[in-house]
Amino acid sequence: MADPGAGAAAPGAPTVIADAVHIAYTVPTGPGTHRRVHAVRGVGFVARRGESIGLIGSNGSGKSTLLKAIAGLQQTESGRVYTRGRPALLGVDAALMGDLSGERNVILGGLAMGMSRSGIASRYEGIVDFSGLPDGRDGRENALARPMRTYSSGMAARLRFAIAATARSHDVLLVDEALATGDARFQRRSRRRIDELRAAAGTVFLVAHSHATIRETCDRALWLEAGTLRMDGPAEEVTAAYEEFTRTGATPPDE
Repeated sequence: MADPGAGAAAPGAPTVIADAVHIAYTVPTGPGTHRRVHAVRGVGFVARRGESIGLIGSNGSGKSTLLKAIAGLQQTESGRVYTRGRPALLGVDAALMGDLSGERNVILGGLAMGMSRSGIASRYEGIVDFSGLPDGRDGRENALARPMRTYSSGMAARLRFAIAATARSHDVLLVDEALATGDARFQRRSRRRIDELRAAAGTVFLVAHSHATIRETCDRALWLEAGTLRMDGPAEEVTAAYEEFTRTGATPPDE
């Protein structure tokens, strides 16, 4: 991954460029045997500041693998991914520790994303409020005082989202299924925050199985199928084409 330039991108400026990206890896299939998986096949696109881009496709189509490549966590076999700044992959940048309390993990997550302790302190209440986890101020048990390992998967995901989305602005924010977490109020807060990030920071990528979420949250969508980019266009059109494909097997018009 390379950084095409420092500083905030101008409106409409490229934030992510994927240039003929191929990603392959091997998985074990038995004692001494393995098979090669070609997860992403020649994918190319340009994402620009202010866009919210949904990634859709069948299970195993390469969506999460592509997000990891954009975040710099997955090497490409060939091709390159160029990004502006350091993309934040939700749930990875906030790599929290189970034996520490929620409060300590907010601090750890903020430090891991390059914030100062004073910056974390100034945003701490906002992060906690966004997560919706009880902190004892209203008389309920203080969940932030408990070790993270005692949290449900939903509680932990909400705290990770709150840290990644509230602690600081990002040129590129990568969200993998986070909006499926939490109740309706938390999902509404999450969508509003994504809109704010688009306006103030840069580009948001969202992987979600709910096409309603993609249509409500994103203006553009990429459809990946068996590792190839089938369609790139307005979210309404791409989700409609994918739904037609799943019903009838019909491919997009340009295929």
